[in-house]
Amino acid sequence: MIGGLAAAMASRADAVSAVQVLREGGCGGILPPARLLQHDARLDRAAERWAAGATLSAAAERSGYTAESSAGVHISGPESSTLQLLRKSGCRALSDPRLQDIGLYHRGVDSWLVIASRYVVPPASQAPVLASRALQLINDVRARGTRCGERSFGPAPPVKLSGALASVAFGHAADMAEHNYFEHQDLAGHSPADRVRAAGYREKLVGENIAYGPKSTDEVVQGWLDSPGHCENIMDPRFAEMGIAFAAGQKSKHGLYWVQVLATPGV
Repeated sequence: MIGGLAAAMASRADAVSAVQVLREGGCGGILPPARLLQHDARLDRAAERWAAGATLSAAAERSGYTAESSAGVHISGPESSTLQLLRKSGCRALSDPRLQDIGLYHRGVDSWLVIASRYVVPPASQAPVLASRALQLINDVRARGTRCGERSFGPAPPVKLSGALASVAFGHAADMAEHNYFEHQDLAGHSPADRVRAAGYREKLVGENIAYGPKSTDEVVQGWLDSPGHCENIMDPRFAEMGIAFAAGQKSKHGLYWVQVLATPGV
């Protein structure tokens, strides 16, 4: 029994060591060298779930690892062929310089390796930078016009950032993150227009886009543009100002909640 456990541990170490060799050597010199990976027990569990049939992303999430990006390689063969099998079947994926952690599940002659990079929630200090990027993306698409589902929209005037609307957006994003819900109407029954008015903003028209899960400004804006209703909000030429914010989920959900508030100020 002890001998069997030692053999399994040795197999695991050999597979991980082989990955490190491939990364250091750039897959035999065809790629730039990549930094060594750190073992993460959560990715061991992810590899085991992946071996059991879960998708790679679901396996990582269920194991408590929030991945920015990930790759998986499955090899089958004797231990003596581990390095050769990895070089042949997954060397480029395993040598991805963006990835930083590794986990492995070994059963018989099969090994499942998962490598990934952790997703780090952007600090609050990055909010102005992300808002500026969102504004650029939105004004670019408004300037050229686009199709939202079955409706075509011509060019629309640019919107500008509003600090008041950004505060409203953050308040709703933080509330959804804290209380684990995802709705335009908050738990107190307030609508987007109610929240805008409560902030002292005199509005003529209000629209709101929300999202859960995207990890970057580019991803969330593209997701809204791919959804006809959200896209129509972005392209509505009547809107002149916007605010955008995010908040990290708590409790059982760990993704980002995003809120974009669009408005036409009253006279």
